[in-house]
Amino acid sequence: MSDLTTRPHPAPDAASEITERWWHRATGYQIYPRSFADSNGDGMGDIPGIIAKLPHLSDLGIGFVWLSPVYASPMVDNGYDISDYRNIAPEFGTLDDMDRLIAAARERGIGIVMDLVVNHSSSLHAWFCKARAARDCPEHDYYIWRDPGPEGGPPDDARAAFGGPAWTYVPEVGQYYFHYFSPAQPDLNWQNPALRAEIHDMMRWWLDRGIAGFRMDVISLIGKDVDARLYEEGPHLHPFLQEMHREVLAGRDVLTIGESWSVSTETGLLYCGRDRDELDMVFEFSHIREGWHPELGKFAPKPFDLVAFKRALFSWQDLTREDGWHALFLSNHDLPRQVSFYADDQQFRRAGAKMLATVLHLLKGTPFVYQGEEIGMTNARFDRIDQYRDLETLNHFEEQIALGVEPEVFITGANRNSRDHSRTPMQWSDAPNGGFTTGTPWIEVNPNFCDINVAQDLGDPDSIFTHYRRLIALRQQNDIVAFGHTRQLLAADAGVLAFERRLGGRRIVVFANFTPHPQRRDLPEEVTGRGEALVHSHARRDEVPGQLDLAPFESFACQI
Repeated sequence: MSDLTTRPHPAPDAASEITERWWHRATGYQIYPRSFADSNGDGMGDIPGIIAKLPHLSDLGIGFVWLSPVYASPMVDNGYDISDYRNIAPEFGTLDDMDRLIAAARERGIGIVMDLVVNHSSSLHAWFCKARAARDCPEHDYYIWRDPGPEGGPPDDARAAFGGPAWTYVPEVGQYYFHYFSPAQPDLNWQNPALRAEIHDMMRWWLDRGIAGFRMDVISLIGKDVDARLYEEGPHLHPFLQEMHREVLAGRDVLTIGESWSVSTETGLLYCGRDRDELDMVFEFSHIREGWHPELGKFAPKPFDLVAFKRALFSWQDLTREDGWHALFLSNHDLPRQVSFYADDQQFRRAGAKMLATVLHLLKGTPFVYQGEEIGMTNARFDRIDQYRDLETLNHFEEQIALGVEPEVFITGANRNSRDHSRTPMQWSDAPNGGFTTGTPWIEVNPNFCDINVAQDLGDPDSIFTHYRRLIALRQQNDIVAFGHTRQLLAADAGVLAFERRLGGRRIVVFANFTPHPQRRDLPEEVTGRGEALVHSHARRDEVPGQLDLAPFESFACQI
């Protein structure tokens, strides 16, 4: 892709009516700035570091970058607590640096998608500083306040997602403010039209600087009704999103992705349906939640259940068959490293990483690569709580210890699911600190960087990086990959994931062994046939035989 413009013609042989947009064939790449590349040796990644690494993204074939927050912030939650939406945190650079990044990326055909964090601000934002000082200032109503309960305590017993009460008292105004996450992240009151106008104006300001769109953090929370205890997908959500589209997005060829931890196949098309005028796609987490304990959550992960995982994954393929669009991902800054969680990060790391990539990148939708995923980076396996930096992990540790949980038990769960595993520095080479910084990194580098790094993968024609590059090119070049219908195969199989993509009488068949053991399957005749190998993790396969043998974590795709 040479530019970021929409192609005006329908997709060839499209299975449903769709006008091809610049992002339909593109692959996204998420950068967590503080952990990507450090240009000045202060131990923290920065925008000049990102600019220096743009050739890496071009080589991979990336169409756009989702940039986690670089705005001014006290960094209580690593930038997801914004104190100034129109400025850059000094540790990341300057506004001039940001403009240089936007321009340099665009020259390579790469769009910059900013992280829009507007469910909440930082408690140090100028709005909140005014809001907490006086009830009668306009900014007070930019946030959600309630008087104390009948006995002088919080208005209710709501709990914050990061632990502790969801209400914090401010003596200066004699009220409690609501924070879905930490007290340093007060929730914005989207029911205030003046607040919404401020946000819309800020969004236009960034779009006018040349960014390619927004990824909208926990956007499903903005329509909440705290008095009714309706937080996710509250009654005001979709009117607010439609207003945002009308006031900011209409007439602009940009990409919008909403994050929702509650969206389901029942509500998905309300966000991204063709005629909804809201968002282009949604990050949904049904397949991710399948790995969590139903009561104890992410820090008590349950054994991986492939059948349940497939049920969640393919339900969204079915949903977006005729309408909407799907955001495809297995990892991001909030999740563990995918090869450690879904496959094997030791003996079969290379095969497992390729297998997961094959599955994700050959489904219908827009794939997202999280930094380091393209070389098979793994979980860090910290031994002590003081090695963690993540606010969520640290808060939950304190809560669990107070409840009598042994530290070792919590660390075991954290070593599966903590957000910090995705936040260890990018491993560029076998130089000190993985080539990430010449200083002391803000969080420990995974000690396996000598064996797992970009430089090593680039020198290997059979590397994980090369596999990703092939898959990304396939989406750009092959209409079936971009637009074909998806049909799941072997739905009840507990070890093998399989599906086909069809478009205009042509089809691609994909098989993936999710186990560390060889698998043999007798396939129905309708699935078999000779064709052309598109991608493979092991030996080339130009045929799908009636009796299929798969090596541990083997995957392949064949066009028949």
